[in-house]
Amino acid sequence: MAKDLVDLITDLNEKEAVELVQKKVKAGEDPLKILDQIRTAMAKVGKKFEDKEFFLPDLIMSGEILKQITEILAPKLKGGNKVKRLGKIVLGTVAGDIHDIGKDIVKFMLDANGFEVVDLGIDVPKEKFVEKIKETKTQIVALSGFLTLAYNSMKETINEIKKVGLRDKVKIMIGGGQMDETIRKYVDADAYGKDAAEAVAIAKKWVGV
Repeated sequence: MAKDLVDLITDLNEKEAVELVQKKVKAGEDPLKILDQIRTAMAKVGKKFEDKEFFLPDLIMSGEILKQITEILAPKLKGGNKVKRLGKIVLGTVAGDIHDIGKDIVKFMLDANGFEVVDLGIDVPKEKFVEKIKETKTQIVALSGFLTLAYNSMKETINEIKKVGLRDKVKIMIGGGQMDETIRKYVDADAYGKDAAEAVAIAKKWVGV
């Protein structure tokens, strides 16, 4: 029996996963539905990493598969080059965490929906977030984290933003594998997005779209 997309990505079958996405797109399948399958697969990959079934090279491979798939889906989600920019968002995985898979999906979806995303990458120190907020004059900050150690990093980042007097000038959302509403309250963020689609909805609400 042929494997579905979730299984192919979870098993790191790069060639077969990419080919299946190409077939799905050609057949006219909703790209958002495909993205949802990718999100499910990446959650499984993350769980395997947490359970020590997967290691860093496996995460890197899954990230490579994700990049290839998002390149295929991009034209279908962006609707050409007519996207009106809705605002800037500073995005990054907080200090101590090197996971970028979830962050990259969020970046892709925000960009596809009209936001200019300033991606700071992974293991981003709190000072870097502050520096970019000042530089870009952004109104939205998105903190990503996969591991439980990210809780305190998020809290410290938000405290640093408060310390320099910028907290009332930005809205902050958090997201990632271990995040939930309880952690949102703990770190004092404005919103928690359970997936990339919700991150987009939150950002649009904040800019009044």
